[in-house]
Amino acid sequence: MGSYRTGFALLLVSALLTIVIVFVASKLFPNPRELEAGHGLETKGFSRPYWLYLVAGAFIAAGFADFSLIAYHFQRSGSVAGPVIPIYYAVAMALGGVGALVFGKWFDKAGLSILIAVFFVSAFFAPLVFFGRSWIALCGMILWGIGMGAQNSLLKSVIAPLLRRDVRATGFGLFDTGFGVAWFLGSWVMGILYEKSILILVIFSVVLQLLSLLAFALAKRAD
Repeated sequence: MGSYRTGFALLLVSALLTIVIVFVASKLFPNPRELEAGHGLETKGFSRPYWLYLVAGAFIAAGFADFSLIAYHFQRSGSVAGPVIPIYYAVAMALGGVGALVFGKWFDKAGLSILIAVFFVSAFFAPLVFFGRSWIALCGMILWGIGMGAQNSLLKSVIAPLLRRDVRATGFGLFDTGFGVAWFLGSWVMGILYEKSILILVIFSVVLQLLSLLAFALAKRAD
């Protein structure tokens, strides 16, 4: 029989492989800036589109329910059998991983339009996972996985061209900080709302993610 100890021990393998890959990459490409032909957008500080993209990312983070809350709901409500919950998560993450590759390719061709379309679709995972059972909940998890894949592959791709090379690390760090703080605050609010009203939680999640689309559209116009 498996155990938490075995599961976490297996995760160590991927963690060590990641460290090895980063080490090898640092030896092969000690100065990654030299690989770039362009110099980025020449502006003082950060541009208006950058800040709008940061706001959009914050809306997505704040409205995106963490899987721990979703799994808790599945277990508490009985909408998904306990042994099946990890399978739903695995399916969502697998599709998210595949989606990240596909979305990246589409983004190279269609630009911001594909990002807006993907986040519009994934915004509706909440009513499916919190109100649905069995296959409906699985469909919600698939949308959730699509959203995760888009976050991992598209958000950084959008802001990278807006940052000069000398401030790119700072720009990414600032973006991640805003995203992380928004995720924490959104998760905290949704945890409270879960005990009060699941309907309000779902509305909160969907509305915030849809607001991100407005911020993306404004950023596109300002770019």
